[in-house]
Order: sequence, then structure tokens, then C-alpha cells
Amino acid sequence: MKYNTVKYKKPFYKIKAPLREHLKQYSRLDTLPITYEDLLNFDQLLPITDSSGENTLWYSVIYRQDEQEYYHNALKEIYQKLLSEGDQIPNLRIDSIDFCSFGNSKPLRIKIINEINDIHDYFYVKKADASRVYGLELEEIFSPDKVNYIVDKDTLIEEHIVGIPADEFIKKHKGKEIENRLRFAKKFVIFNERCFVRLLGDMRAYNFVVEITQDFDNLQYRLRAMDFDQQSYEGRKNIYKPQFFKDNIALVKLVSELLTVDAVNQYCRMERVAMKKRYLSLKSRTKSLLRRMKKDKISTPENVNQLKNDLAKHHNEPAFLKFTNMGEILNLHLEKSLNVQILTGTKNV
Repeated sequence: MKYNTVKYKKPFYKIKAPLREHLKQYSRLDTLPITYEDLLNFDQLLPITDSSGENTLWYSVIYRQDEQEYYHNALKEIYQKLLSEGDQIPNLRIDSIDFCSFGNSKPLRIKIINEINDIHDYFYVKKADASRVYGLELEEIFSPDKVNYIVDKDTLIEEHIVGIPADEFIKKHKGKEIENRLRFAKKFVIFNERCFVRLLGDMRAYNFVVEITQDFDNLQYRLRAMDFDQQSYEGRKNIYKPQFFKDNIALVKLVSELLTVDAVNQYCRMERVAMKKRYLSLKSRTKSLLRRMKKDKISTPENVNQLKNDLAKHHNEPAFLKFTNMGEILNLHLEKSLNVQILTGTKNV
């Protein structure tokens, strides 16, 4: 099997006026007291190690003493905007600010504590990228999971997605049998299908999480994307299928061991039906987003050409070949996959 590889680094694409209009209409725009670039003015970075003493990709951020209170107050205000539309949440304290130098978004992770009950939470400050924002919006529409976020100019604020990173989950269970294995295999099939239908790429194991819930006498699972940088960017069709990443081979083997081809196909059909229902309940939002995406640039001409050819073969649909951007490709791919008419009038029969 040929495994997926993703080329780094993907360029940032600015959020243009039409997408900002969409974000304003759906309450994703706000005015922030501080920017991502402001928060990069740190005085020191200290490496963060894991429980084994190995360096992680994260660094603890230290600001000058005379600036720290300013940054902390601004971050508390941002958290209140994210959670309560600016209403005051008393007794908040910034516990730590961490910086990750890996990948495209180079996020700042903020740990905040409510001192009344000592409960902590996280949120992230990132450089705003149109690809990522389109990905977050498509998650809102086509996934059962929602991600709270706000945008101000070139700064993106995202809430923390709770769960165990899938690479850690796989490592933890290496050589061990996962409880309720059949349920987990089904959820991977569903997650794989959803990523492909909405063209979310680069779902290597460290880019999605495993959410575990106790249900009566067994465990239930949900797989959730936590990285949306590669929304409709890559050219190869299989980049949008988590099953083709080497990191996920243990999950693919589990599916092969437990599920028949007929069962896999059935679960894929069920997820497409579920996605169609989600679209029908958010029709106006989907059309608003795709109208803007069809006029935007979020990938390279080479990637657009490769993906439109791959999907033309996949769907046996030559209409893909006339497209010049990813928004057009995604729109027709959704129509063909979900048997709906969105913008192009090419409903399947």
C-alpha cells in the first residue's frame, strides 16, 4: 500500500472580505484586545518535556515582568468573549501560555483556571488562515461536533477539543485489545468517510482525537478532527482519506479484522445520509460558505488540477474538469456524494 505524505509548509491564505461577511453573519467575528502577533513578543521560551523527560514540540512562554499583567488581562477578556460573548466570568487566572513551533499554525495554547472551583480549561490563539476557517465552518455544518471560534483580522481564537490524541491512544493500546473494539472500528470508518466527503486532509493520528464516553457497561468512542489547516488544499484524492496514512495503520487493521466490506459500505452510506441531513438543516449557511469559497483561492493550480482529475474519475463526472478552484470542486463533490443540489444544479439521480 502507498501511504500518504503531506508537503510542508502550506502557505497561509488571507481571509478576504466575502468570507468575513459570512463570518459576521454567523457571529464568528469579534474585536479582540490583543493579536496573535502581539503574543509572539515573548522574552523567553523554555522547552516543555513529557513524563519521560523527552522534549515535546511545545515551549513555555515567558513575557517581561512589566508586560505580563497586560497580556494576562487581555487573554482573560478573549476567553470571556469565546465562552460568554464578553460577559464577565469572575476569578479567572492565566496559569500558563505555551507555544508550538511545529506545523502550519504555530499556535499559542492558553491554560486558564477558574479559582472558585479550580477547574481549568484551554484555548488557542493562532494566525488566521482562510483554509482553516473554511474547515471550521464545514465542521460546523457536516459534523455532529461543533468548534467554538472567533476571528479578528489576522487572529483566530479556538476552543480546546477534548480527547486523547489518536497517536497517543494507538501507542497506549499497542499490543492490547481495545475495549468495545467493534464500536471503535465503526467510528473510524465513519470518520474516514466524513473527512473524504467534506475534503478535510492530513488526518494523521496526531491531528484527530479519540473521545471516550462510558455508556452503561461499555465504552463508546467518537473520533474528532482537531486540525483544519488542510481543508481542500492537497491535490491527491487519498490525502482526504485517513485510512491511507501510515500513522493510522493500526486502526485500518482493526477495521479489516472486524468488519466485512459490506458492513464498511453500509456505515459509509449511513454517514453520508447523516451528512445530508445536517446540510438540509443548515442549507443557507452552506450555500453562503460555498458561494464565497468558489470565488476564493485556498490552494495551488497544480493541486486543483490533480484533485479535479482524481474526482472526475472517482465520480465518473467530466464536469469536474472545467473547474479552476477548490470551492467549485468541493461543491460538486458534496452534491455527488450526498445526492443533493447545492449551487451547481447537478443533483444525482
